[in-house]
Formats: sequence, structure tokens, C-alpha cells
Amino acid sequence: MTTQYDQPPQVAVVPPAPRAPLARRAWRGRPEDPSWARPAFWALLAATFVLYLYNLSASGFANSFYSAAVQAGSTSWKAFFFGSLDGGNAITVDKPSAFLWPMELSVRIFGLNSWAVLVPQVLMGTGAVAVVYAAVRRRFSAVAGLVAAAVLALTPVAAMMFRFNNPDAMLALLMALACYFTVRAVEDGRTRWLVWAGVAIGFAFLAKTLQAFLILPPLAIVYAVCGPVRFGRRLGQLALATLALVVSGGWWVAVVELWPASSRPYIGGSQHNSFLELTFGYNGLGRINGDETGSVGGGGGGMGGGGGRWGSTGWDRMFGAEVGGQVSWLLPAALILLIAGLWATRKLGRTSVTRASFLVWGGSLLITMAVFSFMAGIFHQYYTIALAPYLAAVVGMGAGLLWERRRESWAGWALAAASVASGAWGYVLLGRTSDYLPWLKWLVLVGGLLAALGLLFLGRAPRNLALGAVSLGLVAALAGPTAYTLSTVNSAHTGSIPTAGPAGASMMGFGRPGGRGEGMRGGFPGGMPGGQSQRGQGQGQTPPGGAAGQGFPGGGFPGQGGQGNGQSKGQGQQNGQGFPGGQGFPGGTGETGRMGGAGGAGGLLNGASVSAKAKKLLLADAGSYTWVAASTGSQNAASYQLATNKAVMAIGGFNGTDPSPTLAQFKQYVADGKIHYYISGGGMGGGMGRTGEARGGFGGMGGNSGTASAISTWVEANFKKVTVGSATFYDLTQKKTG
Repeated sequence: MTTQYDQPPQVAVVPPAPRAPLARRAWRGRPEDPSWARPAFWALLAATFVLYLYNLSASGFANSFYSAAVQAGSTSWKAFFFGSLDGGNAITVDKPSAFLWPMELSVRIFGLNSWAVLVPQVLMGTGAVAVVYAAVRRRFSAVAGLVAAAVLALTPVAAMMFRFNNPDAMLALLMALACYFTVRAVEDGRTRWLVWAGVAIGFAFLAKTLQAFLILPPLAIVYAVCGPVRFGRRLGQLALATLALVVSGGWWVAVVELWPASSRPYIGGSQHNSFLELTFGYNGLGRINGDETGSVGGGGGGMGGGGGRWGSTGWDRMFGAEVGGQVSWLLPAALILLIAGLWATRKLGRTSVTRASFLVWGGSLLITMAVFSFMAGIFHQYYTIALAPYLAAVVGMGAGLLWERRRESWAGWALAAASVASGAWGYVLLGRTSDYLPWLKWLVLVGGLLAALGLLFLGRAPRNLALGAVSLGLVAALAGPTAYTLSTVNSAHTGSIPTAGPAGASMMGFGRPGGRGEGMRGGFPGGMPGGQSQRGQGQGQTPPGGAAGQGFPGGGFPGQGGQGNGQSKGQGQQNGQGFPGGQGFPGGTGETGRMGGAGGAGGLLNGASVSAKAKKLLLADAGSYTWVAASTGSQNAASYQLATNKAVMAIGGFNGTDPSPTLAQFKQYVADGKIHYYISGGGMGGGMGRTGEARGGFGGMGGNSGTASAISTWVEANFKKVTVGSATFYDLTQKKTG
């Protein structure tokens, strides 16, 4: 049995006419398409591009950790290749370097500024929207493709991460391409499409390591079963695709591993200067089982099924208050439409491209969602952007197929169920931010229910009424995510843990409204003593006695993104108690820490604001040094590097926990005159505070390594202190006297 969807995309019914000019074909699209279809696609793509560009510079350098690496790669080709955090090539970021390359090339051309860093991400996001449209349109109607593209463009987490400089924008684009190429391979059996799919996943590995491999099982199984050539040839094609994956993702790994360690930067995030260790440990199995040595959790595993330091785990994780508002708006509808699509294609032949499309995109959605739901290691809300292309494609394909089958009563019931699910779930999600557009949840709920009533009679209703019911259901389904997306693009997002949507849209790890910061449901272990997170009115205090820190915007942990007055006081206690050094968080330099981003902990783990006087101090005679300064932890170092456009060494890498450089190496750098200043503070725990030395981080969350603490102790004991405003530097060219 076949359907219209299993016919070739273009069927010649008359002798072929001369091909139209490329520009006309690009504007007109397929001959069988309505005249408005292709212009509507270009309009949607342009609107997406403009939406993602809007207010882009408000985020500044976004994640300063990666922006510092971009700065380094724009000045040093060695840093470009390895993904070094600094132009002196002391240590790399904790990822492969491919995702940095477009941004680094942009900065080389346009100079170091926010737009040069972030516009390449916008382009990749717009490209992902185009790929999803193209994938859906090949087998379904133009309207189905437009629906899928719109769903992706208006997913809040997508609108955030396609405007942010983490690896996830490139990952999402390449994963969408891999799905597209696999379906093309099922369509015509050509080996080249599988090879391109392998190349896409290989380069995705060079963006975010093993996460790129999550969708390999459904892609390989679908082609092995549904490919239109004989079984032996299918296996051979899959072998060639695997070879393409290994070559495209492995060439860089081979070079890094074979390069003499003495002449390349230390591999950040590893404990033994090995990219393979980083791949299979901290960035690999450690993310699954929670045993992440050197991470902000310090290893030791998660807490299993109920919850851990990175949020609650379980089948409902994607729907919880920690994650739901980021991506799950149409997830219930997508699951219903996926089931309906598979039911509708159940009697088609083995090689049905329609069914294969549902299996590829739906399988990718399900396996990624399952891994995210149960992984015990580091998990951030923005990871869910990986779901967005798959979810969007399933929604577009399901809606398109059921519309074509609307004369069958079950199709109307399925569309009605999807409309009810999206309306009801949108009501729940909007209710979690009750102060944000409180009227909208009622419109979403009523619109979804009214649309469902009309869809129940879809087969018997006149076409215009049927279109009206479908349109109402679509508008109701997209109203919530559209509002959250507009809030997202209208806000600045900085730091390492950005979240989409308005204040309170995500609360992972920082308590609940009205709850103490006791680490419940994924908070930091032990929480913050006395910490409150009541809609921005929390009061976070650690044991008194230390110098006043900078506190948190909104007080306590920014669980609800408030605007109150918060203070954080500490005594620099050891073993992860309080805020070591009393320096506030993050930054720990005595300068103002920045907490950016709308909702949730947008600015968590961001660096310090650098004063003009501090910048002037570091730039004096900067050309005489490989590194104008060194500081524990990458975010603090990154802030000074971006402010000065000069290399700053991050001792211990991202968390200050990597054993690089050793004390002996650091002493040699100082003796050779390669480092000018040591910047006090930094790292997860603040490093060296004004009232004491921090060794354990805070809340048991890693903090500085023994190496970082040894370096800070040696510097403090031997070199002259220079105070600039509230920041403390040590001049490594001036020995302490007396």
C-alpha cells in the first residue's frame, strides 16, 4: 500500500521543459506548490533571522568562557585549532574546538565585539529552521513545512541558544542535517546521503563530543530496515557512513592526541591532559552516571532516580518546573502526532519514506528525551535545544499527514487530542509564571478546547471551517512559546547557565518559590545556609564574619529572577562551607560579579566586571608578557581577557580543578617573565579571599584544585600586592619585601 507521500517528490507527467532560471526556481519553488508557498518560506526565514538579531548585543559576550576562547582563536592559529582559552595556549576549553571556528573567523574579519561573536550563531539557527522546513516539505505539504519551521523558530530555548555562543547551536544544526540526509537516503538509496549524514554527526562530535551520537541508533536502524536497496548493500552503505563519521570527527582527535603534550595547550576538563579522557569521562559517561571527576560536582555520582545536584530525574523531567518552559510546550502534542503518524503508515511497505520520516525524527526525539530525563550528571536547561528540531519536524509532519487524512474520523480525533494537549499544557506552563501575562493562559486553554471541538468534526465540516479550526489550534498552541520567545529575545543572557523565558520560567537547582535553598530537587548539595528564593526576595547569608561580597541580584539564589537586595557574607571557610574568601559569587575578585539573563540562574558562573583602572594596569607594558595576568578559574580570567584583548591564564581551567599548570610550571613561567600579574580570587570557590583561603569551593561543589591553592599560597607569600579599587592583584615581577 502506498500514499501520495511515498511518490517521488516530482513526477513528470509531460515531457520535461527547460529548467527555469535559478532565481525564479528559488522564488517559485516546486511547480506543484501554491504560488504563495515559497515566498512564505522566505518570509518566515527572514522573520526568524530578524527576530534572532533583535537586541542581540544586550547579551554582550554572553558566555565569557567561550568568548575568551574566540578572542584567543582570533589572534593565534594555534589557539584556533586547539580551542585554547587564551592566546598563550595554556589550556583549552572543555570541548572540541569546531564550534568556535565560525565565531573566531567572524572576529578575525570584524574585530572583537558582541555582534561578531553571536551573529554566526544566529545564522546557524536560521539555517536549522531552513533544514527542518526542507526535510518536512520533501514528503509533506508546504504548509506542514512552514508549521515545522515556525515551531522550531518559536521554541524558547531555541530562540535563546541560537543567540548564544555555546556549542549547542552548531550541534542542533548538524543533528537536523543528519536526520535530513538519512531520510534522503531512504528515499533513493544513494550512498552519498548516508555519507553526508556521517559527516554531519562527525562534525557534531567536534562541537559537543558524545552528545552527537545519541541519535545514531534510530538513524542506523531505520536505514537498515527501510533502505530501498538489498540488505547487504544497506550494511555496506552504513559501514561507509560510519567511516565518514570516524574520519570527519576523528582527524582532529588524532592530531590532538598525537601532538606532543609539551607543545600544545593542556586539555581543559581532563585530569591527565587527555582529550579521550575528557570525551569518555567528564563529557561522556560522567554525564550519564554523574561520576564527573573535576566538574563542579567534584565527581561522586548523582543521586539516582529521585533527584541530584543537577535536578530531578525521571520520565517527567522534560515537563517539570526546571525544564518545561524551555522546550515542552508542544511536546505532548508531538507525542500524540507521532503515534498517529505511525498508525497511519502502519500498512505501508517496508521502504515507505513517510513512515521512515516519522521514525527518524520521532526516534531522535524519543532517545534524546530519554537520555536527558535520566542522566545523573551535569544537566542544564539549555541542553534541551537538542530536542527542538526533532519536535518541530514531528509536529509539522503529523499535522500535515492528519490534515490530508481528515476525511477519516480517527484523524480528526487525533488532531483534537493534540489541540487539547497543547492548550492544557500551555495553561499549566503559563501558570508557573503567574505574574507574566496572566490572561494569556486562559486564551491558550480556551483556544485549544474550541479548536478541538471543531477538529472532532473535521471530516464533515466545510473546508473553510476546517481550516479555521486548525488555524485556531495552531495559534493557541504557539501563543505560549511565542510569548516566552519574545521575552527571551528582549532580555540579556550571560554566564554559563542561561535560561529562556521570563523570570521564574526555570528554577533548577535553586530552590522553589517560598522554599529554602536546601538543595532539594537538584539544588547544590546542602544548598545555601539560610538561603531563601522567594520570587527575588531571598536573603542569602552564609556564616558571618567575612568581608561583604556582592550577593545575588534578587537576593539569595536567583531562583525566581527577582530584583531585591541580596548580600552574601562569608568567612572563607574550608570544605565547601559558605562563600570562601567572602568575595561574593561569581568572580571573587572584589569587583562586581555579574548575574545576567532572564529567569533562573542566567548569570551563574559568570566573570567579574573589570574597571577602567584595572584594565589600564594590565595593559601597561602588556607586549612584554605572554600572559598579562593569571587567575584561578576560567570565568574570572575570561573577563579580564575580553576587557584587555590580551591573554590571561586560567589556572585550573573552568572550575579551577584541572591540575594545570603545576606549581613548578607556574614558578618557571614567572621566572621566565611570561606572566605579569596574578589576580586574586576566581574559581568556583573564590580562590584566595581577603579573609582566608578557600580550598573546597562552596556547597561541596569542587572549588579549586590543590594545584590552584598551592599557586595562590605561593603568590601571596612572595609577591607585592597591588590594590585597584576593590580588586587585588599581585605583581609577579615585584618580590615582597620585609
